[in-house]
Amino acid sequence: MEQSQRWQCIFILFVAVWFPSLPAQTTTSVRPSPTPTPQSPEHLKFRLAGHPRKHNEGRIEVFYKGEWGTICDDDFSLANAHVLCRQLGFVSATGWAHSAKYGKGTGKIWLDNVQCSGSERSISVCKSRGWGSSDCTHDEDAGVICKDERLPGFCIGTENNDYLHLFTRRVEEVRLRPVVAVASKRVPVTEGVVEVRYKDSWVQVCDNGWTPKNSRVVCGMMGFPHERKVNKNFYKLYAERQKNYFLVHSVACLGTEVHLAACPLEFNQANATETCPGGMPAAVSCVPGPDYAQNRALKKKLKALRTVRLKGGARPGEGRVEVLKGTEWGTVCDDRWNLQAASVVCRELGYGSAKLALTGARMGQGIGPIHMNDVQCTGQERSLWNCRFKNITAEDCKHTEDAAVRCNVPYMGFEKTVRITGGRSRFEGRVEVLRSGANGTQNWGLICGEGWGTKEAMVVCKQLGLGYANHGLQETWYWDGSNVTNMVMSGVKCTGDELSLSQCQQHKTVSCPKTGARFAAGVICSETASDLVLNAPLVQQTVYIEDRPLHMLYCAAEEDCLSSTAANANWPYGHRRLLRFSSEIHNIGRADFRPKAGRHSWVWHACHGHYHSMDIFTHYDLLSINGTKVAEGHKASFCLEDSDCHEGVSKRYECANFGEQGITVGCWDSYRHDIDCQWIDITDVKPGNYILQVVINPNYEVSESDFTNNAMKCNCKYDGHRIWLHNCHIGERILPLNNQIS
Repeated sequence: MEQSQRWQCIFILFVAVWFPSLPAQTTTSVRPSPTPTPQSPEHLKFRLAGHPRKHNEGRIEVFYKGEWGTICDDDFSLANAHVLCRQLGFVSATGWAHSAKYGKGTGKIWLDNVQCSGSERSISVCKSRGWGSSDCTHDEDAGVICKDERLPGFCIGTENNDYLHLFTRRVEEVRLRPVVAVASKRVPVTEGVVEVRYKDSWVQVCDNGWTPKNSRVVCGMMGFPHERKVNKNFYKLYAERQKNYFLVHSVACLGTEVHLAACPLEFNQANATETCPGGMPAAVSCVPGPDYAQNRALKKKLKALRTVRLKGGARPGEGRVEVLKGTEWGTVCDDRWNLQAASVVCRELGYGSAKLALTGARMGQGIGPIHMNDVQCTGQERSLWNCRFKNITAEDCKHTEDAAVRCNVPYMGFEKTVRITGGRSRFEGRVEVLRSGANGTQNWGLICGEGWGTKEAMVVCKQLGLGYANHGLQETWYWDGSNVTNMVMSGVKCTGDELSLSQCQQHKTVSCPKTGARFAAGVICSETASDLVLNAPLVQQTVYIEDRPLHMLYCAAEEDCLSSTAANANWPYGHRRLLRFSSEIHNIGRADFRPKAGRHSWVWHACHGHYHSMDIFTHYDLLSINGTKVAEGHKASFCLEDSDCHEGVSKRYECANFGEQGITVGCWDSYRHDIDCQWIDITDVKPGNYILQVVINPNYEVSESDFTNNAMKCNCKYDGHRIWLHNCHIGERILPLNNQIS
């Protein structure tokens, strides 16, 4: 933790102890009463330990009476894990572990037979055998798996005592409440009165001494990059007609905080006669970023000028941080990566402040150079490039240390208009959308499965906050359905970047060849996904031309790997001219790449002696400068396997003996230049300048976290005898102007 953050947390603790706050006061009159003293006098600390583990899981250890100890797994439950994860600063638990899964601890076993309901503020108030009373050994140490989302305002790295925990939860939720009826119906809400939740009510903040820096922090929490001046006269008139109750009477933010809880706050005292003398409720107005602005032209212009981007994330405003240096994108090393630097990135991209600063390539590993290390920002910079940083040497960092962010984004309510039903878990099901009828009623309806695919499923999973799309299903007869039977949407076509299905193309009137719920669209979502990328420099280094005799190409002809004119050749005499190169396809995502079809559907090709697990795995196109296709090649996945892996990663997939096919995270599948169909037949191509394009997973048959890096392009010069490639790079896919060979 940075020094500034540590002092902020210490200040918060000081304020929490010396300024006891009033209970919530709603719009009806409520008499103030003193805050109760925490029930547990001991100052408990908690931590996660053990190996192997991620940052949000591990053996749970508790510091009591000057000594660290563990908790026995007897009677342990998910409810216990919820309480412990909240005390560690996470929002909840997703699971727990028994039998010392994360290794055996040492010292005391402080608690045994713990039984919580799940709503307790501290593990100390749950039922148990009592502190230090246990009949367990460290073979029974319990562990927890927490949801990877921090409690707002939780000071990471400080002592987890009861005072601090109670304090941070008092300012856990903040909102902007619009006071104009028309504004309340618009999303996102960009202006309103600042309110904080206390217990079951919302209370106001006094605007005495309120500064633009305070507004900047609030806007950042709401998902907006900037604040703007608010019309105080309007809000003064509004305040005079309202009965307001104030919890906070003084806020003094620096403007770099990521949450109001991190600012110095003063709470109203119980004996105060005036809670906001001469003031009114603080009001804030925010400027939305390009993704949430109405001006689409401005949105495109601002995106084109960006030198920072996020890759590999499932939700808007999250991903691996990549920066543009010259003409080359690269990653940022996570050394000293913190919320201030992450917030600069978030605001630069048009979001709010950072919710999380992620380390350890948590959004997948990047490729190419690492441009920055030891980034140090104040939080006021307009760009990450304005922060202090060190240049990278090969020894400093690896892509296993790529930094990532999760930003605050405006609340749009998109999840209210779509749902999935009938699946075996909340991550899968038939897609249903909410539509308004002619008489103003709202009803749920189905989506026609015709043409539904991975990119459409990506939008649904994103809209529901369920991560990435594993599959987009065109038939859902095997899932139990609700009583919803009407088709209300068809012809849905998405790019995958949309925030909701309503932003995708669709038929104006519903038209579906196959009716009935069994042919409705469905999705299977996942928290992780693979991400394939081609080694572009290898293609450039290995390219050459071969004139291959026809008598050696019978298998290739059977695989349809030659141009159409080969059928009219004088077999077995003559030759075909082939543009050949080697390739490596890396999986840099967070899940293994597996073929869409199960092994029962793989096709045996006796000629080459292998199973095809996908119809088309890679497209090879030679395009003219204006984008017209002049020659093409393709390669079915002869076999997907781990040819090699990064250090510390073990191979999992091997084609031999009808083995499982796939590409493990951190591994790559190699296709040498001398393998059949690893070419483009250029026999009929005239000398000239061209573009070579290679596209992996071109039909989006298998889901990935990022499809924008699936294409590789090179400038190509052919003089009729030799060929040169230069400027081979990963980039956006060029869709040929004419898919037929010209």
